[in-house]
Amino acid sequence: MIPYETKDIRTIVLLGHGASGKTSLVESMLFKAGATKRLGKVDDGTSVVDYDTDAKEKKHSIDSSILHCNWKGREINIIDTPGYVDFIRDTIASLVAAETALITISATDGIQVDTRKFWDMACQRKLGRIIVVTKVDGENVNYTALLEIIKNIFGNICVPLSLPVGTGHDFQGVVNLLELSNPLPNGIVCDAHSAHDALIEAIVSADDALMEKYLDGKEIDRAALQSCFVKAIAGGNIAPILCCSNKKLLGIEDVLDAIATFSPSPLEGVKWTAIDMQKNQGIILEASKDAPFSAYVFKSVVDPFVGKLSYFRVISGMLDNELSFYNTTSKKTSKVGHIYRVFGKEQQPVSKTIPGDIIAVSKLEDIHISDTICNPLHPVKLPDIAFPTPMSSLALIPTSKGAEKKISECLHKLTEEDKTFRVSHNALTNELVVTGMSNLHLQVMISRLRRRFGIDVETHTPKIPYKETITANAQAQYKHKKQSGGHGQYGEVHIKIEPLARGAGFEFVDEIVGGSIPRQYIPAVEKGIREVLDKGILIGHPIVDLSVRLFYGSYHDVDSSEASFKIAASHAFQDAFNHARPVLLEPIINIEITAPAKFMGEITGNLSSHRGHIKGMDALGDLQVVRATIPMSSLANYEAELKSMTGGQGSFTMEFSHYDIVPAHLMQPIIAQLHTAHAANAKKE
Repeated sequence: MIPYETKDIRTIVLLGHGASGKTSLVESMLFKAGATKRLGKVDDGTSVVDYDTDAKEKKHSIDSSILHCNWKGREINIIDTPGYVDFIRDTIASLVAAETALITISATDGIQVDTRKFWDMACQRKLGRIIVVTKVDGENVNYTALLEIIKNIFGNICVPLSLPVGTGHDFQGVVNLLELSNPLPNGIVCDAHSAHDALIEAIVSADDALMEKYLDGKEIDRAALQSCFVKAIAGGNIAPILCCSNKKLLGIEDVLDAIATFSPSPLEGVKWTAIDMQKNQGIILEASKDAPFSAYVFKSVVDPFVGKLSYFRVISGMLDNELSFYNTTSKKTSKVGHIYRVFGKEQQPVSKTIPGDIIAVSKLEDIHISDTICNPLHPVKLPDIAFPTPMSSLALIPTSKGAEKKISECLHKLTEEDKTFRVSHNALTNELVVTGMSNLHLQVMISRLRRRFGIDVETHTPKIPYKETITANAQAQYKHKKQSGGHGQYGEVHIKIEPLARGAGFEFVDEIVGGSIPRQYIPAVEKGIREVLDKGILIGHPIVDLSVRLFYGSYHDVDSSEASFKIAASHAFQDAFNHARPVLLEPIINIEITAPAKFMGEITGNLSSHRGHIKGMDALGDLQVVRATIPMSSLANYEAELKSMTGGQGSFTMEFSHYDIVPAHLMQPIIAQLHTAHAANAKKE
């Protein structure tokens, strides 16, 4: 028997810049609620939240962690997320599972770059928002100034729900502004009575009737105020601010009270809109046990011993161990095995689920992140989660012979749980390349490859996937003639080549008239040219964006063959290419950099030195966003450069833009360098 109903569930996702105290806050909440028997700590590796080996070594969250506790009759699902954008995939995915974002801000460090990013993500998802200021017992805390900064950056919807009694070493506890005692304790930061009035006014502003009653000076009963508070948070009309000390365990109960009392349940939170696959129209899924079952997969973990665990948020209906469900994405029906509630690394078996639950199922290989699972008789599809495009890459070489096939299989398993980690074989450079959000992200994934699957690799910076093309028209002819007893070889082709627009690829045009080359040999001419296109001429990289016109040739009745015309076409094309002012093309990247405005001069100067072109700049509070294009070859060490320029306060995102011509003064050194590398590799072999 399930001991709670959907109306009792509260699901929160913790968001905040790295080291803002998210994980320690969760540990404190679990301890206070009696879900754990001792207070886990990140620094000494006893955290039940950061249980992964990599997280313990790094001393910060790398994956999301799902836990739960019960507080005053409310079943609280807690999703702790990474605080660094290197591991943002779990943060993004976790947003779909919650109704409320608990945003942590360190009292000592204030609002940081990623705090703003996570706030915006919560707004886009239309989650309710609660701000928790941590580390109020830290040094040099100016709480009053921090409150003003929060309001200036995030708006006047941010209103204190509690105030600290003292700060730093003098922090003694908090005062709940909805329940002011008389007399008030000494040392309260800010005017508690004014803050109380501001809070009440912010709450009732979400309800016209209550607002009118408040303005008329009438008393508002607690039940109506509480209901309005929930409505205001769910609607994004108010973001209450609480404060605490995780070390001293002060203010933690107030945070739990706020979640249990004022955060929205699945009945009051974000509405889930899906496509009814039978009617091909949008519907709103109802958080009711009586509705058809539906759930959304938002997390996956692959373990070589336990198998695959798929985590999903139940949206509507019920599921038990006897039922099957339909995967709208894979179009497959699966039988439910065991159902688990998750508490960190532990799985707790349950017999059934209700709307609002977060559960996991094991060993179902056809379930992936962003899949919708549902009642087979009522198929629905929810929108896929949009993940950022990763752009930091490393080339991998397994250290043991014969591991090539195994490494590809194991890397693919890692992509199952991380949608910002990608694996590819670059045909241009013949390298196995992994791509992620940053070098740190890739190092963690390589560590997992070793720990989980026993595969060690060597890494190096991937070769730049240059391409070759031409910038002028040219014409050439070649006669292949060979006689060596018996049938000889004969084929002659005349071609014209001309450049095409960037991205146009290759075009072959047959302009033969009068039968100067028989029709059966035309495909051989094109095949001979395409083989050279694939192999390249300047540096051995593919040739693109040109057209070849075959306009004349000759043949021999006995000695001509497909092979002869293929050879002739190859030689004619190489001759024409070399006379058509050939150039290298390099990949150009769109880059968006976010950093405090005081670093902009150094950042833009650095971009210019890397052949970057500034496309625009935007202000974001006291942050600046720079949009630019820059050659991929200039980005090998950019992550470290930006960190050095901004003291770690800058972040950036990248995505591929287009290919462009390498400047003439750089082309010959690149060609020489690549020829030297090819010669060295050939010598090794």
